[in-house]
Amino acid sequence: MVFARLKKGLSRTRNRISNAMRRLSGDNSAAETLDALEEVLYSADVGPLATELLEEVEGELKKGNLGKPGEMPVWLRAKLLEVAQGPDGDPLPLTAESGPTVILVVGVNGSGKTTSIAKLITWLRNRNQSVLVAACDTFRAAAVEQIAIWCERTGVELIKGAPGSDPAAVAHDAAQAAKSRKVDVLLVDTAGRLHTQKNLMKELEKVSRVIGRQIDGAPHHTVLVLDATTGQNAIQQARHFGETVPLSGVFLTKLDGTAKGGATLSIGHQLGLPVLFVGLGEGPEDMEIFEPESFLDALLEPRAEGAEA
Repeated sequence: MVFARLKKGLSRTRNRISNAMRRLSGDNSAAETLDALEEVLYSADVGPLATELLEEVEGELKKGNLGKPGEMPVWLRAKLLEVAQGPDGDPLPLTAESGPTVILVVGVNGSGKTTSIAKLITWLRNRNQSVLVAACDTFRAAAVEQIAIWCERTGVELIKGAPGSDPAAVAHDAAQAAKSRKVDVLLVDTAGRLHTQKNLMKELEKVSRVIGRQIDGAPHHTVLVLDATTGQNAIQQARHFGETVPLSGVFLTKLDGTAKGGATLSIGHQLGLPVLFVGLGEGPEDMEIFEPESFLDALLEPRAEGAEA
């Protein structure tokens, strides 16, 4: 089931690289093999990793270690698996020694952050964990309304303030409520700031500090929501957010709507940051824990000519 969903979600990326994958599996000259590999890597949008792999495979071809039909796809998958980083065990374990585990959710406007929170609520509740949500994106009235709708649909309580109120004050109240109600998890929505807006990034630091004063060790996890359709630009977003708050990993959204699925691999390679979850649709159930092997199988599976994705 998981593989089928991933395969469907990655169909656009796989369609772009399918012809090159067939060529890569053939009996080619070294030059033809390099051309096919280059097409695969750049079609998948794996970023600077492509240059490293091309240089490495050129050396292997010169040494005669590669060249037989079928060897190159196996080699490529093994190399990509080395750099693909998924969660080691439970993506978001309950780590608080006492009181709720706090999960801060950050990301830019339009990344799918609100929908991702709804998916996290559903995932946590399916694991029999009680959840409270803090609406700390107070800069946009629509943001509070959207998260309120999802909370109502998923059956969890929302702590919010007046439009334009201090996000840190909402975070403070939510932390107090989470402790008094003895919930397992406090999910904190934050303003959908651009990663280049310094004042808003300082506000994010403030929210994090305020929660930490209320609950020991909080926030215990910080999940960065990235839009897969942005490709390599997502790497820059991750870098800037990581300079502001320690990141636990990435929730990669809209994987079903992009032809740039290879950017998933670049995140781990360039940042040492695991992809925790992938979003594969708009519904609250449309997410999966990221599993590198299943991801690569779905990404690299060659499509027979004339076959539908």
